[in-house]
Amino acid sequence: MDFRPTARAQELLERLDAFLTERLDPVEPAILRELDAQAPGAFAVPPAMRELQSAARDAGLWNLFLPEPADVPGVPETLAGPGLANAEYAILAERLGRSAIASEVCNCNAPDTGNMEVLLQFGTPEQQERWLAPLLRGEIRSAFCMTEPDVASSDATNMQATARIEGDEVVLDGEKWWSTGVGHPDCEVLIFMGLTDPDAHRYGQHSMVLVPRDAPGVTVERLLPTMGFLDAPGGHGRVRFDGVRVPVDHVIGTPGGAFGIAQARLGPGRVHHCMRLIGLAELALELACRRATTRVAFGKPLANLGGNRERIADARMKIDQARLLVLHAAWLLDTEGLAGALGAVSQIKVVVPNMAQEVIDMAIQLHGGAGLSDETPLAGAWTMARALRLADGPDEVHRGVIARLELAAYKAQAAA
Repeated sequence: MDFRPTARAQELLERLDAFLTERLDPVEPAILRELDAQAPGAFAVPPAMRELQSAARDAGLWNLFLPEPADVPGVPETLAGPGLANAEYAILAERLGRSAIASEVCNCNAPDTGNMEVLLQFGTPEQQERWLAPLLRGEIRSAFCMTEPDVASSDATNMQATARIEGDEVVLDGEKWWSTGVGHPDCEVLIFMGLTDPDAHRYGQHSMVLVPRDAPGVTVERLLPTMGFLDAPGGHGRVRFDGVRVPVDHVIGTPGGAFGIAQARLGPGRVHHCMRLIGLAELALELACRRATTRVAFGKPLANLGGNRERIADARMKIDQARLLVLHAAWLLDTEGLAGALGAVSQIKVVVPNMAQEVIDMAIQLHGGAGLSDETPLAGAWTMARALRLADGPDEVHRGVIARLELAAYKAQAAA
């Protein structure tokens, strides 16, 4: 197991770092202020962000997340992605994670990444032409509609929204929330997950369906703030589906195949989330160290007060431990697939958001009131880390998976 970056990953990282440092970092604060000032229902992409996206396309820093180049009609080779392994993309995701908007600038933002991977792996040629190609080109955005307000969505089999097959149509009914991306002005397609056959095996009952954003019966009731942040320009919506009818060829894969698709979608996506959080934690530690060495209280630098040296040391160790754990999970995904990486992926999903939340909280404490304001990125960073302890499954679910895998061998021995 060798965690040194490959030559192509290192070359891309150097180019990405130079682009973000020179082009994005100087204008990001102004872009974020513009986004934070936007009202629900009036989200818009700032012109400066559009310019950065165009520059990233021209620089070949586009669709970096794709596990293989996208051979899709209408997508030029320059936008097809370099086809990086999970372990290769991980170091790029860490650099992207230092910025709130870098992933979107490079067309590597969730939920579009997962939706594009689903369409690339499971979509029909017609689905890929209509939806995947413009997503890969960055012309449209998408949303993923799975979580529901009236059930415990930590167990996705509780899902009440339905996707009934009626002849040559699928009829969708139900309510979803935390549908990330649905508020984006360029959002044109939703992936809806609903109950199709309640009599089938519990993991064969649900379907994923492509739904045009403007389909009759689709209503975005409101955008949900995440601990006060609206996350413009994508946002998170509460969406109602009232008798929405789409052709049956809008089903992704086969009816009843949603859970298998969801697992394929979530494995790499969790690595992406976690490596971005590593980058965010690194930024928080950097800000904390700068603050601790330049601010004086009671006649001493903050670093020399109240156990702050130990807290900074602990932060460094926790970040490095978490990074190694994520790189190991990425390596397992690349070498053994999701089945061989399941435990490791669940581990990083618990460890990394908790680590990031701790490190960012320490940085906030060192900044005092400034850490709670928009003078630093720390408040938004803390909120992101806290939210990711729920997104893609809460900590408790992943701990359950880890324990089940750990105990399995002992149960087998006891049975023998």
